[in-house]
Amino acid sequence: MNHKQNIFSEKINNIIGTWRLISFEIRNLHGQVSYPFGQDAIGYLMYNSDGYMSATLMRANRPKFATGDIAGGSVDEQVTALQSYLTYLGRFELQDNKVIHHIEASLFPNWVGVTQERFFEVKDNQLVLSTDPLLIKTQQQVAHLIWERILDRP
Repeated sequence: MNHKQNIFSEKINNIIGTWRLISFEIRNLHGQVSYPFGQDAIGYLMYNSDGYMSATLMRANRPKFATGDIAGGSVDEQVTALQSYLTYLGRFELQDNKVIHHIEASLFPNWVGVTQERFFEVKDNQLVLSTDPLLIKTQQQVAHLIWERILDRP
């Protein structure tokens, strides 16, 4: 194995695993910070050795529907649920300092069949991901996410 392959293997091994969300913020192009799912957002990110990934993020303490019908809920309940949750999955690959997500399923239908690039850096047991500017709430914004590796089962 040559030096370049060793570095690639090390990068892959550094991100394989399950990660718990520590922070999810977006910054507009003027540097203003907001927290789309609150400062206590919940999320998990999984990168598997088979080349698949899954990401789930949500607002903490989301309101429950009035009924227990999984396909039910009022329009307002459904809108609130949609606006407080994001999930997607698919294959992934690494290219330099980017992880490329090839999205196969997503709550946001416009992402299905497209790629999403994330800049990444691993420091100790933290994974920092950031995006190029994305259209979020009618303006170009950059998402910054900090994840902590889950080392042991509770």
